[in-house]
Amino acid sequence: MGQRAEHDRAGSTAQRVRGVLAIPAFRRLWGVTAITATAEWQSLLALSALATQLTSGYQAQSFALGGVVATKLLPAMVLGPLAGALADKLDRRHVMVVCDVLRAALFLSIPLVATLAWLFTATFLIELCALFWIPAKDASIPNLLRRPDQVETANQLSLIMTYGLAVLVASGIFTALSKLSPVLVHSAEESAYLALSLNGIAYACCALTVGTRIPEISGRAVTRRDVQPGLLAMLRDGVAFVRGTPLVRGLVIGILGAFAAGGAVIACAKLYSTSLGGGNAAYGLLFASLFVGLGLGMALTPLAARRVRHRGLFGLAIVAAGLALVIVALAPQLIVALLAVILVGCAGGVAFLTGLTIIGAQVTDEMRGRTIAFVQSLVRLDLLASMALVPFVVGLVQQRTITLFNERMTIDGTRPVLLCAGLLAAVVGLLAHRQMDDRLDGSLLADLRTALRGPSRSDSPALSDSPAGRR
Repeated sequence: MGQRAEHDRAGSTAQRVRGVLAIPAFRRLWGVTAITATAEWQSLLALSALATQLTSGYQAQSFALGGVVATKLLPAMVLGPLAGALADKLDRRHVMVVCDVLRAALFLSIPLVATLAWLFTATFLIELCALFWIPAKDASIPNLLRRPDQVETANQLSLIMTYGLAVLVASGIFTALSKLSPVLVHSAEESAYLALSLNGIAYACCALTVGTRIPEISGRAVTRRDVQPGLLAMLRDGVAFVRGTPLVRGLVIGILGAFAAGGAVIACAKLYSTSLGGGNAAYGLLFASLFVGLGLGMALTPLAARRVRHRGLFGLAIVAAGLALVIVALAPQLIVALLAVILVGCAGGVAFLTGLTIIGAQVTDEMRGRTIAFVQSLVRLDLLASMALVPFVVGLVQQRTITLFNERMTIDGTRPVLLCAGLLAAVVGLLAHRQMDDRLDGSLLADLRTALRGPSRSDSPALSDSPAGRR
């Protein structure tokens, strides 16, 4: 049955959402995702604020802020692949409960110890727990659903919550705590401690919910645990699967290029807003526009998937994001930049949701945890490398003013970097599309023609690590 038929059977977007949320196990897991995502964003705000409050001097505060970001990304460099292998080998529900209990204890310990050294140590350990928790959670989602075509809707709900509603709720909670700090506590430092304590309580509640209310998360891991190979063998099999499967290999190539470009945007966004003649307000608008576009892209993905197969849609979205980023680099005015940033976010949202849908629907349960962990580790490492390199490259370009389209614009290091990042993303999108498309006439133009003609046929069944799955 074709992909269009699957979507027609599921009905409208509202009906698909109701159908997924009608599944008790997924509904409870989605609630847990909402709480943990809100706590994660709030922790970024609270830890960043606390790091500056525990230091004095501009340079020390800058180092502390960079240290928080680096510490949150560092665990992926240490134990990323191991986290996915354990998600496939151990009972996923037990992994999630243990990680949530540890995160609760670590968040509650930060106000008790109240030192910068422990803040960094606890942050590293918290992110280490998240590195194990996320693959276990994401790999379990397809097993909670009733039909394979529900994977896309389930991922859509999770991503909208994680990168949309949770961001707004976390910002609102942290802002409210900061405003009410004179009433609730005695200092801004104590308001950050209060936010972190609330996070600890939230993770404890999530551990209780997962442990007692969602036994389905354990899935098939319990029945197969005794016959699974050793951990090192699973790691080798996971790497071989990613390297030997064109679909997953193309997915990895696309993600590497897309997030390298994303890291470049994050690293130079503040200086770019200055080149447009704006300040903190322009920076805030650019940041908000990216998330607006991200949410819009996730909402539009099911509609786009009715016309273009997921294999083709992923590469198309990355190419579109790259071309939109080129427009950002050339934008002479803030309004043009904002519209282009929305397009970048929209294409990124389509690619992100499509990639997760491909993994959830077409990678078998035995390999899913390792694949998700591998992709997430690459994303973190890619972002870290890009954010570390881009400021150095930006500093090599001297600032100058030129006239383009009868508009005077300031050129500094941010625009060449954004231009190169956009072109890189477009090229990588083409490479990813070529790797992932299994048709003889597979090309971006062919997928565009298919989208204009009508619905596409469904993607292939779930992949395995068998030779057939690797061809």
